[in-house]
Amino acid sequence: MDRTDMNKLLKAVMIMIILTVCFVSCRHKELYDEKIFAADVRVVFDWTKSPDAHVETMRVYLFPLDGGKALQYEFADLQGGKITVPVGRYKALCINSDTDSLLYRDMDRYDTFEVYSSEGNLNAAAYAALNQDESPAERVGLSPDRFYADRIENLRLEVTESEQTIRFLPENLACRYRIEIRNVSNLQYVAAGWVTGGLSGMSVGRFLGENQLDAEPVIIPFEMHSDGVSTLKTEFLTFGEYSLKQIHKIAVHVVMPDGNDKCYLYDVSEQIHTAPNPRDVLIILDGLPLPKPIVPGGGFHASVDEWESIDVDLPM
Repeated sequence: MDRTDMNKLLKAVMIMIILTVCFVSCRHKELYDEKIFAADVRVVFDWTKSPDAHVETMRVYLFPLDGGKALQYEFADLQGGKITVPVGRYKALCINSDTDSLLYRDMDRYDTFEVYSSEGNLNAAAYAALNQDESPAERVGLSPDRFYADRIENLRLEVTESEQTIRFLPENLACRYRIEIRNVSNLQYVAAGWVTGGLSGMSVGRFLGENQLDAEPVIIPFEMHSDGVSTLKTEFLTFGEYSLKQIHKIAVHVVMPDGNDKCYLYDVSEQIHTAPNPRDVLIILDGLPLPKPIVPGGGFHASVDEWESIDVDLPM
């Protein structure tokens, strides 16, 4: 083998050695980084505040305090589980992820993360009655699902030999509203499903990180259920009363068997503002003067051309 061939061989061997060293070095660095800059963490969901909760899945969001994309983890075990997280300082949120009607927006930051309700539908008469003095008009938002959440303002995750724990105490943040209308006349003539309505001045959503209600008021639609004698009832969930809204009204829309279409309007501001528990509000209304059907035998007319709005004064 001449000198030229020998030099070529030496160069090839040197290149192979350099590539091998680089590969081993990079791989070693990767393993080193994984070991040094990530922490094994146990997430615990403590249901002390909501012992009767029935949820299927939970989701955790970690927001790095030094910026960067939020980290997201899903849990099918309601007691929690283990995750691997880059070391650092975080703010954290958890919420059950098995809801149907809840929507999310501005999820990249802790202080803008919001759950809110999707658009809903309301009878045109009830919508007009509730918005007759409103500018701009309140839109209709669906009643939210029951949801359980918690937050942690300052969380530090480090590499330690002992296991680190993130403990959440989820609690129900949805508010229950119940409406009961007593002494309803001629209720026996009204078919199921023909008494609907809406409650104005509820918040459209909640900022989980800031633990504050959204500043947009919406109307929550509902359907009332009859006892067939003299009482109407309904129950639904809301995010809560929009705090800057001083007037809250209920519109009850009724279609009688003869096709008469009536809308009754109640001011329920006082009952909402003075409710003993703002998370569980009971609104009691006395009197709803339904007329007797004009059509003998309670026959039904398929079309309704006009509606009548009636303000009902409540006894103080």
